[in-house]
Amino acid sequence: MGMDRPFIRESALLLLRLVLGVVFIAHGWDKMFITGPVETAGQFSAMGVPNAQFSAYAAGIVELLGGGLLILGFLSTIVAGILILQMGAAIFFAHWGNGFFVGDGGPELVMVLIAALVIIVVFGAGRVSLDRVFADD
Repeated sequence: MGMDRPFIRESALLLLRLVLGVVFIAHGWDKMFITGPVETAGQFSAMGVPNAQFSAYAAGIVELLGGGLLILGFLSTIVAGILILQMGAAIFFAHWGNGFFVGDGGPELVMVLIAALVIIVVFGAGRVSLDRVFADD
């Protein structure tokens, strides 16, 4: 009769983690190695981000490591929670007041990322994850 619900649920959580992980790694990689932390700090400073140099390094590292941990499904709910806070700061400092759409610098993409991260916080990483491997049950 078709695929069972647990398979669909677990596949969806895995796909969500993989896509989120790649997106966050790409953004962290950009901050650390393409745009670079110095230029990123300059951008952050212009946006009014406090302690822009530290914040640029922190954002890049959190995105790189957080994306990798999401892909692995390790500490997923904690990582997703931290990334939600970071994305909230991104909306506040970088996207608020720029319209809605990402092409205009608006919060569209960041809102979708937050919604996806909330799914990880609420439902966890799923069975295909290191969280499951290390679970006590």
